[in-house]
Amino acid sequence: MLARKSIIPEEYVLARIAAENLRKPRIRDRPRKARFIAKNGACNLAHKNIREQGRFLQDIFTTLVDLKWRHTLVIFTMSFLCSWLLFAMMWWLVAFAHGDMDPSTESTTNSTKWTPCVTCVRSFTSAFLFSIEVQVTIGFGGRMMTEECPLAITVLILQNIVGLIINAVMLGCIFMKTAQAHRRAETLIFSRQAVIAVRNGKLCFMFRVGDLRKSMIISASVRIQVVRKTTTPEGEVIPIHQVDIPVDNPIESNNIFLVAPLIICHVIDKRSPLYDISAADLALQDLELIVILEGVVETTGITTQARTSYIAEEILWGHRFVPIVTEEEGVYAVDYSKFGNTVKVAAPRCSARELDEKPSILIQTLQKSELSHQNSLRKRNSMRRSNSMRRSNSMRRTNPNLIVPKVQFITPEGSQSASET
Repeated sequence: MLARKSIIPEEYVLARIAAENLRKPRIRDRPRKARFIAKNGACNLAHKNIREQGRFLQDIFTTLVDLKWRHTLVIFTMSFLCSWLLFAMMWWLVAFAHGDMDPSTESTTNSTKWTPCVTCVRSFTSAFLFSIEVQVTIGFGGRMMTEECPLAITVLILQNIVGLIINAVMLGCIFMKTAQAHRRAETLIFSRQAVIAVRNGKLCFMFRVGDLRKSMIISASVRIQVVRKTTTPEGEVIPIHQVDIPVDNPIESNNIFLVAPLIICHVIDKRSPLYDISAADLALQDLELIVILEGVVETTGITTQARTSYIAEEILWGHRFVPIVTEEEGVYAVDYSKFGNTVKVAAPRCSARELDEKPSILIQTLQKSELSHQNSLRKRNSMRRSNSMRRSNSMRRTNPNLIVPKVQFITPEGSQSASET
């Protein structure tokens, strides 16, 4: 069969593609810098060239807890299988040394009856089954110990002790993996973006934090750190320089009552690393603000920690978070669909240092925003009036029945006067 030709000529398709490529200029985005803390709280750090690997085996329990689930399950299964096989070999050797494997011993006709160390253990398979029965205390009743061999009693005691140790370690490891603190941190959420706006006459860095569960975080505290690359006066380059910045809290401590989503505020003052940064300089800054929320889980009593970070591209200058807590029928309701929504507000584009040196900048900014708001309201009202007048005129033109007829009024003198109403 012949291939079906395209309906559109090939020359036209090539010309259209070339025109589209010319219209849309190619803009190469600036490569994004690797962040120290990911948005989900994971540390973006790779450990390389660790020579002392034996340190991980010295703390074997923490190593097992930190492993992935598939590795933990493999180790859990192999530890039991290896212990069963090891003690099965020991039971087989005990039976072989005592002569339980020799079939001629059962047919001996002596005055005293022959007694094996373990009944019904005549092969490695039966020894393996007996090892499983001893360690997991099943006890089917077909195989059991006798008083004939003291060595068999010693092996029984040793296997019970080893089995209890393996059970305690493995079950404790699985319990710790299922009840880890970062599992509770999955329901602690942060706003996707942070904002910088004026609050109480000062520039503030703000973000929102919330808890999706009804069970509270006791003694919750919030810390903010700025991570940036700095150079000391001596010329030393510090790639990850961490600086703590204070959180605006009316209470002396940083503890918060996280019963509903809260807006955490940091006042940009002389102590803040953001004191000399303006709106134009923010996009050029190579910094990262790390937020750490710590507290005790109310139900389990385990200390949990939730983390996130904000880089310069995720900080909105001149924005404010919308309110999401409302009172409905005597109950405070939280609308999490608006958790990260922001609105534009009036804010000076200068740095906090310039704002402290010239307080008139804030007054001028607020006055300009008020004038622009009034102008927008006037334009909106005029547009509404013009639209209503256009609608009424169009309705009169389309419906001739709406035209008001002329009415004649008769005066007492008998003269007639026509007026249009």
